[in-house]
Amino acid sequence: MKREERSAQRKWSVERQSVGASNQRSTLHAPTLRRCRLHVPLPPGRRVRAITFDVGGTLIKPWPSVGHIYSQVAARHGFPGLSVATLNRQFIAAWGAAKEFDYSRLAWAQLVDETFRGLTDKPPSQTFFAKLHSWFAQPEAWRVFEDVVPTLETLTSRGIKLGVISNWDERLRPLLGRLNLHDYFEAIVVSCEVSFTKPSPVIFELAAEKLAVPPEAVLHVGDSPTNDVEGARAAGLEAVLLQRGARGRKSEVRGQRPEVRADLRPPISDLRLPISDLRLLISDLRLLISDF
Repeated sequence: MKREERSAQRKWSVERQSVGASNQRSTLHAPTLRRCRLHVPLPPGRRVRAITFDVGGTLIKPWPSVGHIYSQVAARHGFPGLSVATLNRQFIAAWGAAKEFDYSRLAWAQLVDETFRGLTDKPPSQTFFAKLHSWFAQPEAWRVFEDVVPTLETLTSRGIKLGVISNWDERLRPLLGRLNLHDYFEAIVVSCEVSFTKPSPVIFELAAEKLAVPPEAVLHVGDSPTNDVEGARAAGLEAVLLQRGARGRKSEVRGQRPEVRADLRPPISDLRLPISDLRLLISDLRLLISDF
């Protein structure tokens, strides 16, 4: 665990409501690396009380692609004809090589410079980076996946609390508003606002607190095995990996999906196969929530 995370954990004082006859409040301090968790027995048949979502690659995607946008903006600023395929390829390589990316404006400038390396005589940070950065704050640069709104509508109609947990910057909240997604979520936790990025368990724990739901009753959905699935489970949440473009469900690396018996509702931890479409959450939750 990083030094700054340990420091924050030491300072973090969390007030929890105890469950039992006394029903009194207590304040727990964490001088060590223990995480404070609520262990509230959930009502029978009501095991999922909240669902949180990643944003990029889960709810929305760059449109038509990162390479298209980079090429178009570069062309408007004196660098026409740059290959979309090359920009996409170099962006993927630069993103994969970025270590401890903090989603700051400086970090984005460095990533964009690396993406354009060898394609322009001057790095974008000295020319058109500001225009590129502001364009990704606009709804025209993004598309909402077609399964998102139907899924959010159904979940909210069934009383499921919804939240967002995202590694992003100050552009996210306004962007979600412009994409007509903001109001679906009771809690939006953005890494730049809390000074922790996924997969730190802290950002997931903060989301559960904002939703007023114990971590074990929260299901997180995202497209990163490390940032979303491993991070969520380390914080006591359950998680489902979203693999867009995959055909149906895929088996887990370490085993097959547990058999679902008709007479028993499975715990959340049985939902461990990746899904390719958010609407598959609805069919899974019919097994987990009695009034669905």
